[in-house]
Formats: sequence, C-alpha cells, structure tokens
Amino acid sequence: MSVSSGAINPLRLLAPVPVDRRSRRGIQLIVGLLLYGITMGLMVRAALGLDPWDVFHWGLMSIIPLSYGTVITLTSAVVLLLWIPLRQRPGLGTIANALIIGWTTDLTLAVVPPVDGMAWRITLLVVAVVGNALAGALYIGAGLGPGPRDGLMTGLVACGVGSIRLVRTGIELTVLGIGWLLGGPVGVATVVYAVAIGPLLHVLLPRLRVHRTPVAAGPDDASTRAQDEVDLTESEQLEGR
Repeated sequence: MSVSSGAINPLRLLAPVPVDRRSRRGIQLIVGLLLYGITMGLMVRAALGLDPWDVFHWGLMSIIPLSYGTVITLTSAVVLLLWIPLRQRPGLGTIANALIIGWTTDLTLAVVPPVDGMAWRITLLVVAVVGNALAGALYIGAGLGPGPRDGLMTGLVACGVGSIRLVRTGIELTVLGIGWLLGGPVGVATVVYAVAIGPLLHVLLPRLRVHRTPVAAGPDDASTRAQDEVDLTESEQLEGR
C-alpha cells in the first residue's frame, strides 16, 4: 500500500541536513554531546558552583523530585516548545542534544563519586570547563543544528528582541537568578565558566567546524547559504560576541 500523499514526513519539520560529510558530522555530533554530558557531571562533582543554566536545572530539583539529568531533558523539551512562536526550526543535532546530554550527565554522576580536597576539586573544575568548551565546539561545529537553549537565544535575536550579547546575558541572568532562589549552587565555578567559555569556544570552534565541500551551482545552493548564515549566527552567539 502506498503512503498517502497527504501524510506528513516528520523529518520535514527539521532543518535540512547538509549533504556533505554526513558521517563526519554525525560522529562529531555524538562525541560532542556525550562529552558535554560528562563534563556537566564533572562540574557537579567539583562542588564549586555550576554554570547559569545548570544552577537553574539543579534548583528545579527542589520542586521536581527527579534526577538531575531528567530535569535537564525535561527543560530541553519545554525550551523547544518556546521555539514554536519564534518560528525556529530544529535540526537533527537539536533533537539529539535534548535526548543525549541529560542521561549522560546522570550516568557520569553515577560513575564518578564526590571528591575530597580543594586541589582535586579545582582540577576537576578545570577539566570540566575546558572539556565543556571542547564538547560545545564539537557539536556546534558539526553543523546539524543548535541546542535547545542556544536556539532560544538566536530565535529571540532574530525576532528583534535585542543583540546577541543582550539576549544571552538577559536569559542567563534570569535562569541564574531563578535557580539560585530555588537553591541551585552558585560559586566560583559560575564565574569561571562565564569568563572562560567564550574565549575557549572562540579558539576551538574554527578548528572543529566541518566546512562544506565546494560543489557546482545547483538547487541546494540556497539552503546551503541559509544554513551557513545560521551556523555563523550560532557561533557568534555562543562565543558571546
């Protein structure tokens, strides 16, 4: 039986996948997301504070009796719903981000025990922040779509709410404040992450971006140029420009 012509293909709801280097993009995306979840767990184990969104996630656990990773996943789903009025179109990487990072964080917390001693905690924090920047550069550089929170920021910018710097700062201060009021851990790691993540991404992202293979002019050129613009906007937003 043939599929009805009126049937909706769910994949059409996603942003187009670049036609070149798909294996490289997919592997880089998965490695980046797994590493991202691991480094989030390591930052928790450092016990020196969390980045703004994770302060929010941790604070939510005081009112939602679920694991840290589950709260992260549920928050991703809610943020993706906010994309609808912004007319943002998720990519495969966006969906993978929402599905992978939360359970990877929970797995890391189950495997890595709390550490004692300030020297070990500081070492863990440094590894977590640098590793998180590397993870971000890997999954962003794959060019398969921004994460849910990143897309919310770029979507608001596209709607004329404000500049990239203004919107990013506004959202992160909001979630940081709410998370802190709910009991989320704010500390030196919060400041270190805020100061270091932009410069680290600025160095790592150009080196890990999967560049498009030049092709002859064709019908895909328009979508390719559009995706290049999305990638550029996303990179600038995450680098804090």
